[in-house]
Amino acid sequence: MATHAEPSTSGHVLDLPQPLPLDSGRSLAGVRVAYETYGTLNADKSNAILICHALTGDQHVASPHPITGKPGWWIRMVGPGLPIDTDRYFIICANVIGSCMGSSGPASMADDGRPYGMRFPVITIRDMVRAQIALVDALGIDKLHAVVGGSMGGMQVLSLAANFGDRLNAALVIASTSRHSAQNIAFHEVGRQAIMADPAWANGEYYADGVDDPRKVGPEAGLAVARMAAHITYLSEQGLTEKFGRRLQDRDAKTFGFDADFQVESYLRYQGLSFTDRFDANSYLYITRAMDYFDLAEEHGGKLADAFAGTKARFCLVSFDTDWLYPTSESRTIAHALNAAGLPVSFVELSAPYGHDSFLLDVPELDRVVEGFLR
Repeated sequence: MATHAEPSTSGHVLDLPQPLPLDSGRSLAGVRVAYETYGTLNADKSNAILICHALTGDQHVASPHPITGKPGWWIRMVGPGLPIDTDRYFIICANVIGSCMGSSGPASMADDGRPYGMRFPVITIRDMVRAQIALVDALGIDKLHAVVGGSMGGMQVLSLAANFGDRLNAALVIASTSRHSAQNIAFHEVGRQAIMADPAWANGEYYADGVDDPRKVGPEAGLAVARMAAHITYLSEQGLTEKFGRRLQDRDAKTFGFDADFQVESYLRYQGLSFTDRFDANSYLYITRAMDYFDLAEEHGGKLADAFAGTKARFCLVSFDTDWLYPTSESRTIAHALNAAGLPVSFVELSAPYGHDSFLLDVPELDRVVEGFLR
């Protein structure tokens, strides 16, 4: 049984009293889960919604980010009177283990008083979910009204429904997949190699003594390139063309050099450099590896429908027509498996020009789908 969660100056943290068992066969002692809550838990604790974040997301779904000061990553979706209504629901969002925003990860201190670095055990999506269930237990919640997530968050939703099927009434999976394709793995490997090729990575031992924020040292160039490569996969060709085309950046003619001549080059460089201010390179390695290992059918005997045998939850799957990272065919495969398992499922493909990132952006039809399904 988990201990009760204790508040911290930057939100809430839960320290697990028992080691967390991992899919690798190892266990992780001293696990900390950092989380935020919004709204009020009702008397019978039946109005809780767990929101699961994506790869570079965090627990600050509807509150300012403590490092960047930017608004929460889903501020347009979560709040009073919004589709995920904090006047109606009690919202929980936890930072996944392996990350760098307060939950246990490679930047955390090991028993010897030094950061784990690459000694941190490799974790999986299911391991992340185990830690989230420990948090739900600590909050005294037996069954969640719903679990919601996009992208890697959707993987967590599927994993929770498959492995803790009696702990939720509804599952909302947006722009996600039940397994990573070879192409998905390939893009992640480019990013990991960019990080590990940076001399400042130093085999993951770049955390300097006396530096309060280890994200300010280390393989910033490699991490920036990794972010640039990944960010391309989150966008659509249509969106890139409309936003940038072949327009030049702050100049009237090409320089015939290797500066950022084009607007799209400047944009990607900005995305890469700004990312290094808030994210740990080792965490990027660990979380992308967890995503690559994700294969829900493989975890349950090779048949995706069998993964959902232990739940009675209702499901909603949402895809976007311009998402080529997790295309509609991936959501359709999940829908077929849920149908085969005899579970209630609704499935919709929405039209949006933004590619994979559409779930984070202004798509009014998504708002209507989310609000309608949760009610």
